Amino acid sequence: MRVLTKNNLLILGGIVLTFAIVQFLRSQNIINSFHEITIATICINMILAVSLNLVTGFTGQFSLGHAGFMSIGAYVCAIINMEMNSTTGFLIGIFAGALAAALVGVIIGIPTLRLKGDYLAIATLGMAEIIRVVFLNLEITNGAAGLNGIPRFTNWFWLYLFTVITILLISNLLRSSYGRACISIREDEIAAEAMGINTTKYKVIAFAIGAFFAGIAGGLYSSYFYFIKPDIFGFLKSIDILVIVVLGGLGSMTGSVIAAVLLAVLTTLLQSFTAVRMIIYALLLVVIMLFRPQGLLGTKEITDLLKIPDKKLRGRVE
Repeated sequence: MRVLTKNNLLILGGIVLTFAIVQFLRSQNIINSFHEITIATICINMILAVSLNLVTGFTGQFSLGHAGFMSIGAYVCAIINMEMNSTTGFLIGIFAGALAAALVGVIIGIPTLRLKGDYLAIATLGMAEIIRVVFLNLEITNGAAGLNGIPRFTNWFWLYLFTVITILLISNLLRSSYGRACISIREDEIAAEAMGINTTKYKVIAFAIGAFFAGIAGGLYSSYFYFIKPDIFGFLKSIDILVIVVLGGLGSMTGSVIAAVLLAVLTTLLQSFTAVRMIIYALLLVVIMLFRPQGLLGTKEITDLLKIPDKKLRGRVE
């Protein structure tokens, strides 16, 4: 129990310290607007990667449609935000978009999550394209021209708050009996069913929760970058998120966080070479699969790295 408390205190201290450091650097103008865009991208990608990791890494369902849920959150939040133009409207838009994404996740998840492997990946990819085409032809979303002039209420405080909440909620969820059921499905779905676990139910719930947080990421995105259009949330965006999850490690929340930072920095450095960015991503995936197939951290978390060695632990118990 003492070890657990120490770990929690270290994590809490790291969360507060990170916020304080960035806030101080912003107040001193050391972090300029260009750096703030990179930080916003990192936070949004963390939310997307952690939520996708819940579906793909912990539940074992290969999804290529996460950008579709992000687009739902982005458009719902943007429309409400433009209508109300206030912080209250921004928060209502965030949660309305997240709930809309979760609802679509349930509707789509019930039939598609009965599929497995490549068939599931193709089904979720098709789902994301359907969502994109719908937004492309709706009058309220302004079609292919997209929505412009979205009020900007997303700032460092909201980005960091939603990122921390997402990571903590999903981490605690995975430690619960629900999380253990999801992991059992990933390890052996037939054995999980034999033990009485309703695999379809748990997969749909995981899919809906992942969609919910992807909707939050979309709402933050729309309110930070002023402008959204359907093409932003295409197939390549889903691949971007998947690359982060695979690079960090399927089944590691900490790995997703670290990978989101690394790839955002890499993208910033390569922004003048947009044409080769996806080539570098592809090469990066090939290298990882060859030399580090489990990702940067595999299934390890920061709490595993903070644990006291067994000898010291036994000494305290005795």
